[in-house]
Amino acid sequence: MKRRPRPAVFTAAIKYSVPVLLGYLAIGVAFGLLLSDAGYPWPLALAMSVIMYAGAGQYIAVGLFAAGAGLWEACLVQLVVNARHMAYGLSMLKRFKKAGIYKYYLIFALTDETFALLSSLPDELTADTGEGNRGRFMFYVALLDHLYWVAGSVIGAVVGAVIPFDMEGIGFALTALFIVLMIEQILRVRKPGIFIIAAAAAVLAVFLLPGRVSLLSAMALSLALAALPGKGRGS
Repeated sequence: MKRRPRPAVFTAAIKYSVPVLLGYLAIGVAFGLLLSDAGYPWPLALAMSVIMYAGAGQYIAVGLFAAGAGLWEACLVQLVVNARHMAYGLSMLKRFKKAGIYKYYLIFALTDETFALLSSLPDELTADTGEGNRGRFMFYVALLDHLYWVAGSVIGAVVGAVIPFDMEGIGFALTALFIVLMIEQILRVRKPGIFIIAAAAAVLAVFLLPGRVSLLSAMALSLALAALPGKGRGS
């Protein structure tokens, strides 16, 4: 299939990543505000967002910093919180294998929201960008999402250092983005079975298991149920 010019592929990636742009700017600003409110300078927001690049992990890191948590304790908490990315990565191995040199950055930049976009990449986008450009298209989407997050967090940290804000309830921004992305995926994929399974597993884990293991347990249970023959195929 004929390759399309790079500007056309980049433009298509921008259009495809608009939902994450709107969400990442909002929750990135919220993270920057929280970090500034905790007394840390804006360059730390930049460094964390470029190198660490973990939305929920960065929110948690602010609390760990403030609580004076030790290095090993912080590492363990981050490992548990971000362990879900192992499941994401395994499910994307075939797609990334065909991405050439871009796969190394794609592995690093696979956040929840980027995974949601790339894992549901529709066939019509392949026709728009050209099959030979699929790896580059995924790279642009991941890079744009990363830039959105960096921009939001830096803006929030800088503004927070200049203008005082009431931080009550602002931490809910990340949860709100997950809800919006979930609804968008339900409407796009039109297979509610997997979402119902995941929701049921999450509720059971929250009520029956300790908080420290509820997230991982819910993920393991939902994946196991979804893998059963005939499950997760809601019409």
